[in-house]
Amino acid sequence: MYLETIHPAAIILLGLASFRLTRLIVYDKITEFFRRPFFNEIEKENEEGVTEIYLLPKDKGIKRWIGELLSCFWCTGIWVSIFLYGLYLLKNPAGDAVILILSIAAIGSVFEVVVTKIMGD
Repeated sequence: MYLETIHPAAIILLGLASFRLTRLIVYDKITEFFRRPFFNEIEKENEEGVTEIYLLPKDKGIKRWIGELLSCFWCTGIWVSIFLYGLYLLKNPAGDAVILILSIAAIGSVFEVVVTKIMGD
């Protein structure tokens, strides 16, 4: 069975890379330009009188489908995992570099959250 031949470290690196790339696509400000064409911004005033902005997927077609995908962390995570696993199977140094860089960034982001919680910021 193929799963028996995958080193546990590879699974950990792929998991971390998948986590980081998924968050990058779904949540991070730097990729907002990529998400914007697939969402409508809806402004609503809350009970305190503060205007809140909600992002809703576009109304129809492929833009709606992509918007639905991008609004679902778990859904995007599956496709990202498939992509990264494909890179891994290619055994290409560039693909390995992408996986490693994303894994390192994931570890860094986890450390940042922990330190921020400890420092109380």
